This record gives sequence, structure tokens and C-alpha cells, in this order.
Amino acid sequence: MCVRETSEYFSLSHDLKMSGIYTLIIKLTNNDRQGLPKVKSLISKYMRSPLTPEMATQEVQLNETLAHLKTESETLKSKLEEERAKLHDVELHQVAEKVEGLGQFVMKTRRTLKGHGNKVLCMDWCKDKRRIVSSSQDGKVIVWDAFTTNKEHAVTMPCTWVMACAYAPSGCAVACGGLDNKCSVYPLSLDKNENLAAKKKSVAMHTNYLSACSFTNSDMQILTSSGDGTCALWDVESGQLLQSFHGHAADVLCLDLAPSETGNTFVSGGCDKKANVWDMRSGQCIQSFETHESDINSVRYYPSGDAFASGSDDATCRLYDLRADREVAIYSKESIIFGVSSVDFSLSGRLLFGGYNDYTINVWDVLKGTRVSILFGHENRVSTLRVSPDGTAFCTGSWDHTLRIWA
Repeated sequence: MCVRETSEYFSLSHDLKMSGIYTLIIKLTNNDRQGLPKVKSLISKYMRSPLTPEMATQEVQLNETLAHLKTESETLKSKLEEERAKLHDVELHQVAEKVEGLGQFVMKTRRTLKGHGNKVLCMDWCKDKRRIVSSSQDGKVIVWDAFTTNKEHAVTMPCTWVMACAYAPSGCAVACGGLDNKCSVYPLSLDKNENLAAKKKSVAMHTNYLSACSFTNSDMQILTSSGDGTCALWDVESGQLLQSFHGHAADVLCLDLAPSETGNTFVSGGCDKKANVWDMRSGQCIQSFETHESDINSVRYYPSGDAFASGSDDATCRLYDLRADREVAIYSKESIIFGVSSVDFSLSGRLLFGGYNDYTINVWDVLKGTRVSILFGHENRVSTLRVSPDGTAFCTGSWDHTLRIWA
């Protein structure tokens, strides 16, 4: 009897040992090389036979153990929630009562970038504060000069729904991906007529769509999130997987890297309504927050790195303090019933911008929790929003096929 056949039939060895048939099979296969048919008929006869009282008892004990462990985990979870509640002594807006309110300010569209043939799904600023990369459902990735609105580069991807794009810190490359399940990196050059597709490098490979990507503090590593429920850290040069992050129970929709240059953490949000904070070195989830009532579409760190905001389909933005390990503010109004697709902070951290599915951008006072402005201009849902690196403007992308620069 060959090794493969032995392992195939002996995968039942645990159950067979309990029935007393195991030793008989050992004798058959050791003493009789032609004993395989006997083994097969013996196993099939065993599999058809009813459960013995001993086996039934063991199964009941196993179910009781699982039920006990589940009860114990629920008890521990409730105790943790109680400890968190003890620290919840005051609301953020109460602490900020004496802080002077923000006066009226006017922001309007300063530039409109037209060129995509379908919904704009993602965008990112270059560190030079001037260039923007955007990706669309039309399968194109475009690099723009935000000052002149000119297109500097355009790449046609092998698939539509390019759901993620990111600029490298050096400004010399862009990364993108979507329904192809890959993250591809394209080096940029001064020659605007150069064929970028020829220089494409496939870096990351997931088992489902790529939902977000972000370079770390160098061009050499990239962080990705996917519909397969995982996040991953990759080496750009070799395409090697450096670390994987498992903890979400559904699609991961967004991620954001901690702002400090030595920061080794990032936050992710997904369809399981959870926002998880991860240690990039160990791959472990170090904090988890579950207060949203629907999918989390966007997460963004506060400029100091001590907190982060999230935007969800439940029509709220929320602020979580990492030191207090809890939610400290909810930004919502009864009149707002559409989901939040994207959030970002002003450079000072005083304002929170949210792009909504009702075509608007709401601007929130982070400390007081009040809405200070509402911006109109897009003709379909706002899908992506990012504040420029110098904080002087922000850019939005929409399903109306355009991007807008606001200041």
C-alpha cells in the first residue's frame, strides 16, 4: 500500500482508534500487500455503521466545551466594555465648551479636473503638493498637474474598477490596483510620452479585489488591503510578502498609515463594522473598535497620530482616541441619511472633511462636534477626498467622472 493511499485512509485514524478497528487495519496493511481492498471495505462498513454510545458522549462533551468557551469569551468581552465605560467620564464637546468657535469661512472649487470616462474611485496627492494621481472605473490611472489641470501621464489597466491608487513618497512612482486582485507599481519619468505600462511591476497579489494601498515611509514597501479580509505588507523590489494581517471577518475597505516617521502602526476598516489598529512588525491587532452600525468606508489618522476618524455607511463620522481606547465623538445630524465614503483632517486637526453619497462635502469642527460648512458642486456621490500635504487645499473625486480642488 503506497504512502498516499495510506494517508488517505488513515486520515480517519482518530475515529478508527476509538472503534478498535485501527489495530486490525495496521495488521492488514503490514502483513498483506494486497490488503487494500479489505481496508477499503472495512472503512466503508465502519462509516455506514451507527455511532456508538461512547462516540456520541464524546461529541456531546465537545459541544459543551465549545459552548463553555463561547460563554467565557462573551463574559470577558463584557468586562472589557465595562472597564472602557469607567474611563468614559466626559464627552469631547463638553471639554471643548470654552474653546472659541470657528467663524464662517468660504471654500469653493478652484480647479476641476476632467478626463476620466467613468466614476472616479480613488486619488492621492504627491508630496510635492502639486501633482495628483487618480483611478477610475474606466480602467485608467491618470497623473495630473493640479495647478494647470493638465494630464501628465495616463495608464490603462488590464481591468476596470481601479479601486486603489497611491503616490510613492519620492514622487517617482505610483501604485494602483482593483478587480485584478493585484497591486501594480509604475515608475514615472519626465518623458510624458513614455509607455509606462512597459515598466509595470506587479508587487502584491490577493485572492480578492484590492481595496486600498499606501506606501510606507519609503518607496520600498507598500501596504495593501483587500476584499479577501486581509491586509498585507510587501517588498516593492522583490514582490515578497513581508507580513500579513488577519483579523477582519469580512472585506477590508480602507487603511491609513500612522503619520509619525517611526510609526509602525496602521488602522484598517471594513465590512465587519470594525476599525482595527495593527502593529506592522508583529502582524498583531493591538486595538479594535466596533461602534459603527454599518460598513466602514474610510479611516484617517489625526495629524498627531493619537487618534483616528472613520466614515461609514451608517451616515456618521466617528473619532477614536487611541490613548483612551474608546470612541470620543460622533459627527452626525438627523438630516444626514446618506453614507460617508471618505474622510480626512485639516493640517491642524481642527477640521474634519467628509465626502458623502448625497453629492456633498460636510466640514465638521472636530472639538465641538458641530458642522461648520457644507459644500456643493459634484453631480454624483463623492467617492474620495484627500487634503493636500501643505494643508492649503483638498481634492475630491466623484462618480460624476471629475475631480475638484477646493480652497
